[in-house]
Amino acid sequence: MNLKNILPILEWLPNYKNAWLKGDLGAGLTVGIMLIPQGIAYAMIAGLPPIYGLYTAMIPQIVYAIFGTSRQLAVGPVAMDSLIVASGVVALAQIGTQHFIEFAILLAFMMGVLQVFFGFFKLGFLVNFLSRPVISGFTSAAALIIGLNQLKHLLGVNIQRDNKIQGILIDAFQNIKDIEWITAVIGIISILILLYFKRLSKKIPAALVVVVLGILAVRIFHLEQLGVQILGEIPKGLPDFVVPKFEKDTLIKLFPIALTLSLIAFLEAISVAKAIELKHNDYKVNPNQELIAIGLGNIVGSFFQTYPATGGLSRTAVNHQAGAKTPLAAIISGLIVGLTLLFLTPLFYYLPKAVLGAIIIVAVIGLLDFSVPKQLLRYSRRELIILNTTLIVTATVGIKEGILIGIILSMAMLIYRSTKPHIAILGKVPDTHFYRNVSRFEGLLEVKEDILIVRFDAQIFFANVAFFKDKLEEFVIEKGDKIKLIIIDGESINSIDSSGIYMLRDVINKYKRMNIEIAFSGMKGPVRDILDKSGIMKKISYSNCFMSIQEAIDTYEDSKKNKDIEVKYFDYLKQTNN
Repeated sequence: MNLKNILPILEWLPNYKNAWLKGDLGAGLTVGIMLIPQGIAYAMIAGLPPIYGLYTAMIPQIVYAIFGTSRQLAVGPVAMDSLIVASGVVALAQIGTQHFIEFAILLAFMMGVLQVFFGFFKLGFLVNFLSRPVISGFTSAAALIIGLNQLKHLLGVNIQRDNKIQGILIDAFQNIKDIEWITAVIGIISILILLYFKRLSKKIPAALVVVVLGILAVRIFHLEQLGVQILGEIPKGLPDFVVPKFEKDTLIKLFPIALTLSLIAFLEAISVAKAIELKHNDYKVNPNQELIAIGLGNIVGSFFQTYPATGGLSRTAVNHQAGAKTPLAAIISGLIVGLTLLFLTPLFYYLPKAVLGAIIIVAVIGLLDFSVPKQLLRYSRRELIILNTTLIVTATVGIKEGILIGIILSMAMLIYRSTKPHIAILGKVPDTHFYRNVSRFEGLLEVKEDILIVRFDAQIFFANVAFFKDKLEEFVIEKGDKIKLIIIDGESINSIDSSGIYMLRDVINKYKRMNIEIAFSGMKGPVRDILDKSGIMKKISYSNCFMSIQEAIDTYEDSKKNKDIEVKYFDYLKQTNN
């Protein structure tokens, strides 16, 4: 086994070029500074003290730099996963308690173990069960929940934390009269700065600007005495090594949320990593190694009091734009967070919570997905229903329930489509050897009254054999008594199972009794092998298997002419004998 496949750092570190250092250093500093307010803000979403957001912003990305295959992916806490942590752990412990913190850390360990397991056994394909409509609906719902939960910080009112939007809205409406206007002004100004500062400068993180301005405003005008809530004391120092507490009942209860997180987090990371990979041609992202790298980051991190982490879209984009060439940028970012933990946490004492709320709201605005619903409205109403159902259930019932319903609906639609795939009657394009769907080119194709050409656009298996048989019978009845040949075009058939073989045997016997021949054309090699081994080829005769539809028709026409000659010859003999 190639050691570089296990430790990708051995691929880039020995070949490191001095010219890369400037980009890595600049990107590392930028993302590291960006991570500090984000780490604190996302810890608030997860229901954890700010310090745990900083721990999560440091450890996992350093581990990822050793084992990861993407050279720009920035790993750390993210908004959506933080919400899943809060919604999952709150069922076992009250937010803010020591048990809640312990369970969130244990969740990181469990998530990491699952991801390493999936990566080691190359099970990254499991994320394919999270279809795009499900992800879009879930992400938009999560964005709404996260954003609305920040109203209490943004407006300075007492709104209870909730993972159901109806509860948040009702509570907000009941307490709207208690808005703290100075806090609201700070929050609104912070949002405006975050939204428009990028137009002035892309090199300076807007989040850092509002953090500095917020702290200065509180210190200069003593706004904490006027009702503005501040962050307060953040412990100083690097995280201690602590073994998570493993209790059987807790592990069982946390398993569903850990499984959800492991897949969602991987999907977030791999989609971002692949998007950035397209802009570089000097490395290739390995999905299964990414699972292992992110998983190890969470496992190691859990021993240093981190909660679940993954690759973040905004930080990765900034990392790329700032010129990161290798994972050294991530290591530098981690060191910046470490220096903050050692020396700079007292500076955040006067940071208004309204500023953190504004940072979170602006971050989740990008999670609201309007493009996918608009596209689905044009060409796939069924998938739009799945998206909206996932969104509504996630937003009003719960995170796990929303994802589960979305997956069930997606699988149900997949099963439904597989039982009734597309099937077409083909006709000849005049003056060519091409055959197309007659329903799409009505009146423009040549169709012979004694030949039925059918194309089945799917594998033939137990779930759709009845549909195939019924549709074929329907087409034969429509064709009438003159039909003498059925050609099954196999170009779109990838496989046939035993149920399909039995069905074909019944169909061949049935139409032979009706003096209707059956021929196959364009069958793929693996399908042809199955037909041969099962005896179907012998049943229809090898002479009825053709490379193309035209070849089948030409053979049929020639045999018809020969039969006509034979008939005329026998008629002539009869006449001469008489």
